[in-house]
Amino acid sequence: MGELRYIDIREDPQLAEDAAAWFHSKWEVPEEEYLSCITAYLNHENELGWFLCLDDDDVVGGLGVIENDFHDRKDLAPNICAVYTEVSYRGEGIAGRLLDAAVVNLRAEGISPVYLVTELTGFYERYGWEFLCMVQDESGLGLLRMYVHE
Repeated sequence: MGELRYIDIREDPQLAEDAAAWFHSKWEVPEEEYLSCITAYLNHENELGWFLCLDDDDVVGGLGVIENDFHDRKDLAPNICAVYTEVSYRGEGIAGRLLDAAVVNLRAEGISPVYLVTELTGFYERYGWEFLCMVQDESGLGLLRMYVHE
């Protein structure tokens, strides 16, 4: 493992396509959707943000911020989405640093609170997130845990 570098994708816009492909490889969302959201952020169409952790030029962790992460509570926005750290890099605090970067960035834009949905318990609490409620996923087939960060 080399020296890890944490960036807002606006610092290195040429990573947009690689980042979209990386997020797509981790989650069941089309690559085009990621690229569309990342491009909107790069073009200052919104201030929601996309954040990466890089080891040399390889993406090893990342997350984004979108209005709604596929749940029925449209009033609970914006949402952290697509949080992922490569397995071999877990336990290094990467997700925590990315979450903090997103929250700080959003606050600087006057955006607070921020939300996220997950099936995990005990993980996000380590980084200052509080369980808020259960929400219905968009498919209507399951419930997800909604967390908030003020």
